Amino acid sequence: MLDIKFIRENKDLVAAGAAKKHIDFNVEELLGLDDTRRALLAEVEAMRGKQNETASAVARASDQVERERMITASKLVKEELQKKEEELGETMKKWQLMMLSVPNIPDMSVPEGSDDADNQEIKTWGDIPQFSFTPKGQMELLEMHDMADFERGTKVAGFRGYVLKNDGARLIFALSQFVLNELCAEGFTPMIVPSLVRRESLLGTGFLPQGEPDLYKTQDGDFLAGTAEVATMGYHMDEVLPLEELPKKYISFSTSFRREAGSHSKDVKGLIRVHEFYKWEQVILCEASHEESVKYHEFLLEMSERLMQKLKIPYHVVLNCGGDLGLGQVKKYDIEAWVPSEGKYRETHSASYFHDFQTRRLNIRYRDKEGKMHFAHSLNNTAIATPRILVPLLENYQNEDGTITVPEVLRPYMGKDVIG
Repeated sequence: MLDIKFIRENKDLVAAGAAKKHIDFNVEELLGLDDTRRALLAEVEAMRGKQNETASAVARASDQVERERMITASKLVKEELQKKEEELGETMKKWQLMMLSVPNIPDMSVPEGSDDADNQEIKTWGDIPQFSFTPKGQMELLEMHDMADFERGTKVAGFRGYVLKNDGARLIFALSQFVLNELCAEGFTPMIVPSLVRRESLLGTGFLPQGEPDLYKTQDGDFLAGTAEVATMGYHMDEVLPLEELPKKYISFSTSFRREAGSHSKDVKGLIRVHEFYKWEQVILCEASHEESVKYHEFLLEMSERLMQKLKIPYHVVLNCGGDLGLGQVKKYDIEAWVPSEGKYRETHSASYFHDFQTRRLNIRYRDKEGKMHFAHSLNNTAIATPRILVPLLENYQNEDGTITVPEVLRPYMGKDVIG
């Protein structure tokens, strides 16, 4: 959420930001509604003041006739005030909804573009494997080594259901232990956070209201989150953080859920796009400084690149264009891993920063050295998303005889060098 004062003073910048993100948002409509809100608020406050004065005058009146007259006048003011308060309430609802729809302003370095096809490759790492045989795809590898059961997974969980088993299950835990050890060594605080979250945390992180179609909702009005970012950010909602504790660096785990609304024809088989998955997420809260946000954005990207490099999975990094940014993101990098059977890179990580877009909604603040209050800045990045990461891992490490070499850094956790 942007501050309404900032929006008023920078309406052209906000409009340009919305256009760059290809988000349909009318700044003038918001400002007109804000004018109405402010006028109604002034009227209501004036009428409340008048009502209080009348009530005091009634209490002081000694003449019964005059007292009755003032009581009658007070009732009329009260009725009119009630109407104005209802009008103000309806206007406030519309205003708050529009405020939740204001897109954050993208960084100047974000390229123009309408969707992920316009993202810009900025870095590649690793050699794309040159097989002397036709590489097998994820489904064949998983099934031939009895690492997954999609037929029974669908029987149990429906569309996009799966069961990981044997070395498939062991790889998930091996990856988790590897990531946890690596990031804890860098000062990240590990947390296991809820998947079932209240609406406030999703509103605060910017997944609501726009993202509601892709969320699972309970009969009690709560939601199943699609990332540990939501609960991790909600953890400090309505708090004032000590300056000396910044930056706060978390590595959070949760089961994650996404309906994949609108993607029924995409990746319907395998582990790329599933409804339920397991994810380690990096989250940072830092001081309200653009320079600090940029520094930690690069740091988060570096952490995920380090993990991929230690796993020795070829990847490239892309800078997301304006049309591929979410409502609150200022800038985003994606890491995409090479998938041999498809002959292309597929997304495995997304690193974003938001300035105070999320923390303003969640009311996460700190006092600087002079005692002035600020909203903190927030950032996040995937550490590892499973089981999706198994796709490039298994395919890049496959051998001609059908066996799969276990990445060296995972062997201590797997207790073997080869699957097969």
